[in-house]
Amino acid sequence: MKKSLITVAALLLAAIPGCAQETTATHAEHQMAAAPSSVSQDWAKKRVDQSPRHHEWVNLKSGNRVVRAFVVYPEVKGKAAGVVVIHEIFGMSDWVQMEADEVAETGYIAIAPDLLSGMGPNGGGTSSLPDGTAVGKAISDLPPDQITADLNAAADYVAKLPAANGKVAVAGFCWGGTQSFRFATNRPTLSAAFVFYGTGPETAEAAAAIKAPVYGFYAGNDARVGATVPKTVEMMKAAAKNYEPVTYDGAGHGFMRAGDTPPPPADADQKVKDAYAGNKKARDEAWTRWKGLLKKL
Repeated sequence: MKKSLITVAALLLAAIPGCAQETTATHAEHQMAAAPSSVSQDWAKKRVDQSPRHHEWVNLKSGNRVVRAFVVYPEVKGKAAGVVVIHEIFGMSDWVQMEADEVAETGYIAIAPDLLSGMGPNGGGTSSLPDGTAVGKAISDLPPDQITADLNAAADYVAKLPAANGKVAVAGFCWGGTQSFRFATNRPTLSAAFVFYGTGPETAEAAAAIKAPVYGFYAGNDARVGATVPKTVEMMKAAAKNYEPVTYDGAGHGFMRAGDTPPPPADADQKVKDAYAGNKKARDEAWTRWKGLLKKL
């Protein structure tokens, strides 16, 4: 686990090891972290604000719930596939919105639901919660069936847009990576699932339910998640499922976000510089791979 950001708060944010799990016990690993709702991500917000692509917030009906979602449209001539972008355990953040914008830049309609919609004070979402501890606990407490219903609402919405071709993939990061894999066990019509440093299904029955190809993106310096990959490979192979994991050496957990951040200052500790370089390299290589896989949708 390595530190790679340029402020103390951001350093804490990047260094958190436990994003992939859903349990209350794992939430303890996040107690000292500040979520994006309380940590500035001006570099990400600036990128979104300056984007030439059309973005909008929409309200999705999910049972008796209303889920807020951030939608970004690509500038393409024909109809495009949709990608559901699942946020980290830090909830809806500027970086998640930037990531959705980057997906749209590649040529796909991105939709990023705030899975904490209605779970905060006065029915608010991520931004209504006071700090990272509250955000992490709220996400850890989300009912699994509610998560699935909200993701289905997002997938249904993006699939039916006039600009969409009906195909939908899912991508998730950290906690969202685990949810991306889990969503593949619950929605057989997915075109693909992209799992960024998340864990796989825990039962043979769950693996057997997967219809879409699953592509994993893992960090070499993330033994907690990396140690689960061999079992997932075995389980997916036994179920005759398409699962292609790749591990990026020199990267830490959360490298997609950490590699997007501004570089550390010239007088930063060499370990910080090395960690940033490893995360940046992994982020760039993962994006190249991801774009190639998206073209197969």
